[in-house]
Amino acid sequence: MNSEEPRQGQGWPTPPAHPPAGPPNGGHDGYGGGYGGGYGGPAPIVVARSSSHRGAWIGAAATLAAALIGVVGTYLVSANNEGDSPPPQAQTPVTSSTGPSGAEGGSGEDSSVDSSQSPEPTTSQETSTSEETSTPPATPTSEAPPAKPAGTVEWQGPLVIAYAEDKDLDSVPPAESEIRAENDFSVYPFGGIMLQPGDEVKALVWKDSTNKTPSYEDCARDIDTLGTSTETELKTGMVVCAATNDGRLARLTVKELAGQASDTRGIFDVVVWSR
Repeated sequence: MNSEEPRQGQGWPTPPAHPPAGPPNGGHDGYGGGYGGGYGGPAPIVVARSSSHRGAWIGAAATLAAALIGVVGTYLVSANNEGDSPPPQAQTPVTSSTGPSGAEGGSGEDSSVDSSQSPEPTTSQETSTSEETSTPPATPTSEAPPAKPAGTVEWQGPLVIAYAEDKDLDSVPPAESEIRAENDFSVYPFGGIMLQPGDEVKALVWKDSTNKTPSYEDCARDIDTLGTSTETELKTGMVVCAATNDGRLARLTVKELAGQASDTRGIFDVVVWSR
């Protein structure tokens, strides 16, 4: 071989690893048909995908997936913390639930209700007006009748005082009181029929040579100095001045005595004067 003849790999192009496909007839047409296209044909373009691009896409997909997971996790945590509370748009507006002072919905300037137009004074005024209208005016109470002057007859008439049936001369008409201390006189048999004054009661047997019936003034003059609480045996026609335990003056005139033992009784003509 001539030393100047070009060697393989120094002047000739390197044949491709995989020769391009020849004509359909197996490469018999033209030059180099049996070698897959000859030495003068262009080399096929082989596009090699860079592994760096694939790694970039994988990293972007991983970042997007992590972001989605973070958003979903934040939403779930927020939903658990809030529980069943309604969404913000479902809540009642602040201005519809706040009072005139706007304490719950912010400052008074943002509240739609003016504190000077509070309905409470109006309601109170209407209630007061309604009460005044529905309540009839109070009728003046009747005054107690004026007290009778001392010495005015409060009661007069016949009175029976029987054994174990005491009488209270301060009641009108005189009657037996359920409170023993309020009774003024009682009678009981003891040889004759006895008249017994009650507690804090004074009695005076009236004695006058002219047989004059004592008046209110006569009894009032002598009862304090001559009256006693001692029992007295009764006689028909006897007159007794008395001062009751309530401070009234009375006059008892014996009209009749009857009965024995537990049936003992005396019938009197009684006058009770006001104090």
